[in-house]
Amino acid sequence: MYNIAVVGATGMVGRKFLEVLAERKLPVANYYLFASARSAGTTIDFMGKPHVVEELTDTCFDGKDIDIALFSAGGATSLRFAPVAAEKGIVVIDNSAAWRMDPEVPLVVPEVNADAIADYKKKNIIANPNCSTIQAMVALKPLYDAYGIERIVYSTYQAVSGAGMRGFEDLKGGICGEEPQKFPYPIFANCLPHIDVFLENGYTKEEQKMIDETKKILNDQTLRVTATTVRVPVFYGHSESINVELKKPFELEDVRQKLAAQPGLVVQDDPANLVYPMPITAENRDEVFVGRIRRDFSVENGMNLWVVADNIRKGAATNAVQIAEALIQKWESGEIKR
Repeated sequence: MYNIAVVGATGMVGRKFLEVLAERKLPVANYYLFASARSAGTTIDFMGKPHVVEELTDTCFDGKDIDIALFSAGGATSLRFAPVAAEKGIVVIDNSAAWRMDPEVPLVVPEVNADAIADYKKKNIIANPNCSTIQAMVALKPLYDAYGIERIVYSTYQAVSGAGMRGFEDLKGGICGEEPQKFPYPIFANCLPHIDVFLENGYTKEEQKMIDETKKILNDQTLRVTATTVRVPVFYGHSESINVELKKPFELEDVRQKLAAQPGLVVQDDPANLVYPMPITAENRDEVFVGRIRRDFSVENGMNLWVVADNIRKGAATNAVQIAEALIQKWESGEIKR
């Protein structure tokens, strides 16, 4: 049996961590919940008993024999406290962007590159990728393995929950005519081609994340990747139009078979009967959904995909918990020595 900590337990993703942990029933003896001083003292009913949220401090992990800590408390908090936990022998699985591009920290989507988990020992930290990157990787990995990929063009349509509770409240309030508090413009009845801050190269930080993380997860720095990320008035579920240029010729039926065989991926592709993925049907699901699979006739070996997933579950909490599951399995099997 193992002991697990949840850092940021009172936030949107932190609470989803708890929901997913309760569903998946890992071999855990004790759970410890941590958050900022503002939320410390809150009682959360979890796994049939009340848990008092403790303040996250330099000494909060002492004397608890914690094996794994799931972090979702923001990048600055992670940079400050993930090393504190790691130095005490705790394996940190971090949901922020703080550690994703650190060359000594594995960036993991379990269905795609679970073998990379073994590299955690360099810093005792494993990074959870960006939500939009996670779902894209689940869909693209079988194509990369079978045909190779020359170029990827991402166009995303991302739910407001990806911006946290304030983004969620902006859409709720906007429906009632209230002014936005999180976004620079109203999100209700609108689309914002602006997620995170703008960089000097004209891309947003979210777009750059998708570009860089795709190359790291697929371990291929030669990939040509570009992205446009858009915030849309949807509460849960990110949608992505992915245009892919493959290295080898393909038949669509073979592609569908390979996608259908990919763990964690569900093919919904029957346009004649109006069957295709939508955020409203992906909500509260752990799978990634792919449809609108068709040839791009404008380029040799080109293809279009439509990929949808719940950004708070698979795009954050579920992927992190799956990393913890995979890590425990590798410990139990002896593949990785603790």
